[in-house]
Amino acid sequence: MHKKSAGILFYRPGDAALKILLVHPGGPFWTNRDEGAWSIPKGEFDESENALLAARREVKEELGIDVSGTFIELGTAKQKSGKIIYCWAIEHDVDASKIKSNTFELEWPPKSGKKQNFPEVDRAAWFAQNDAEKKIVSGQKPFIERLIAFLDPKAHGQR
Repeated sequence: MHKKSAGILFYRPGDAALKILLVHPGGPFWTNRDEGAWSIPKGEFDESENALLAARREVKEELGIDVSGTFIELGTAKQKSGKIIYCWAIEHDVDASKIKSNTFELEWPPKSGKKQNFPEVDRAAWFAQNDAEKKIVSGQKPFIERLIAFLDPKAHGQR
């Protein structure tokens, strides 16, 4: 059985383009990675938890904020790892400079016997749609496309 994650794609209208909030994963593996490394705030959940509630919990853990309101369901996407991501979107302004992420413990350097704490998310940033599509992990790009289609169905031949 594949693992499941749930997350929330934050968006806000921008001056010239829609802005999308993405988070950069913390820890030594991601330190020097940029394009294709950013993500929606998300995390794993199991059968005992509602996916949207899990997504809201993960936002609290990774950004340090409670979010509520009207969510847009963006469906699921399967990652290369086989993990299934459930995603919702919400128009909500987040101060990316003030995020407060939880931490995880990792043996670092490998086989050193030394444990270090790292933030689950080391930073967040707002990106214009085109930049967000370059920054986001490829398996999550469909969420941006689905949000754009939802917000402007005429531009995508839907109605």
